[in-house]
Amino acid sequence: MERTFLAVKPDGVQRGLVGEIIRRFEDKGFTLIGLKFMKVNRELAEQHYDVHRERPFFAGLVSFITSGPVVVMVWEGEGVVAAARKIIGATNPLSAEPGTIRGDFGINIGRNLIHGSDAIETAQREISLWFQEEELVSWEPSITPWLHE
Repeated sequence: MERTFLAVKPDGVQRGLVGEIIRRFEDKGFTLIGLKFMKVNRELAEQHYDVHRERPFFAGLVSFITSGPVVVMVWEGEGVVAAARKIIGATNPLSAEPGTIRGDFGINIGRNLIHGSDAIETAQREISLWFQEEELVSWEPSITPWLHE
């Protein structure tokens, strides 16, 4: 089953949007298999954003993600990586469609509420960076037969 990594960033936590964000993924029918509330240290932040290390905004990304608590999650389901990107919306909230998390709640690209893996390979890397395998709980919700053929 496909998995993805999501992180509610400090602005999403401070604005009290964690429950709303979780609700949207549960409503879609995806299964939450990992969840942590934590303060990110600089080393982990730099590893997470390593792909952007040479870009001018790298320091700002690291500074922001370490500025307050985050909620990190692993979700499982058919096509969850692509579906999560649609639920999240465009990186720039001003371009994000209404009905998406960023379209409904975001205003500024630097405070865009949530991170989601952009590909299956990225999800695998990010999940292993933020979670130990024993921290993930594989289970089957009783609603599964009503969601899948």
